[in-house]
Amino acid sequence: MLRLAISLFLFALFSVTSARSFVTTRPGPIDSFLPKPKLEGASVCSYTVIIKTSCSSVSYTRDKISIAFGDVYGNEVYVKRLDNPKARAFEKCSSDTYKITGPCMRDVCYLHLLRLGSDGWKPENVKVYGSSIRSVTFYYNLFLPNGVWYGFNVCNGIANANDKSSQPITASVAAM
Repeated sequence: MLRLAISLFLFALFSVTSARSFVTTRPGPIDSFLPKPKLEGASVCSYTVIIKTSCSSVSYTRDKISIAFGDVYGNEVYVKRLDNPKARAFEKCSSDTYKITGPCMRDVCYLHLLRLGSDGWKPENVKVYGSSIRSVTFYYNLFLPNGVWYGFNVCNGIANANDKSSQPITASVAAM
């Protein structure tokens, strides 16, 4: 009985402090979003972004795909074009991995995608990893509208926390 209680306690502790999280809200259009210019003199960190295309997407897309993600403190990574039609990026049922550098940030709390073109595209999820952040997964699983930044912003309330350095992302992000 004691072993079971200890095991459950350790499982709960691991679940709360785990480095992985996922966003459970639904994505939506981001009406007033404009990518930020690169910060001069900011420390540079490396991020890995894995984008999984849904098996119910079109066979492949020639559309231009952009990404922007950031933290509550205004640090942002923006890539104008991730797509590569010659490499057949974003084929259905596939994952594409990108190594991206940008300003160092705390936990990622927003991620937006932009699709420009006529083919269509349905991302299933986007995972972001980095040495200075907890990994996070944003679940789309819908066809992106054309010409509209579309995604997630779960930063609301995080900036108001008293101890910003140790606050977990809550409400819309849960530990795995």
